[in-house]
Amino acid sequence: MTPSAVPAIRSVVLDTNVVLDVFVFDDVFTRPLAQALRSGALTAWADRHTLKELALVLAYPSFKLTADAQRTVRDAYGALVRIADGEGTPVELPPCRDRDDQKFLELAARAKASWLVSKDQRVLSMGGGRRLPFDVLSPRRASQALEAEGFTRSA
Repeated sequence: MTPSAVPAIRSVVLDTNVVLDVFVFDDVFTRPLAQALRSGALTAWADRHTLKELALVLAYPSFKLTADAQRTVRDAYGALVRIADGEGTPVELPPCRDRDDQKFLELAARAKASWLVSKDQRVLSMGGGRRLPFDVLSPRRASQALEAEGFTRSA
């Protein structure tokens, strides 16, 4: 690739379910996201609110993750994300129907992310011309976009 053809690093926010798919379940549709994160083609953002939610969800009894396994996931994710502080110019955002997901919208806006990657239908329904300064994509669509833009190689 010539320097002008090298894709720019894309900034993203992953909701908790996508983080689980990447770091716990190794979901096939998130593998290109994982590869792009590990290669540095994607920069993922988190903050204290999203990290707190991740820690709570990892501890759900239904996942049957030991304390060591939970820590391993948090450490692996933490090594690949940048932490946004709570500061920044507030951006007017439409409210998410699920108030628990508003933190992901706010983080994406504050971090000036290109994408918010989510599996939540209430979040996904906010994409597409809705006064958001970023795109809202499913993991499958994000992975397809990465592959189309040359960020990842097909397996």
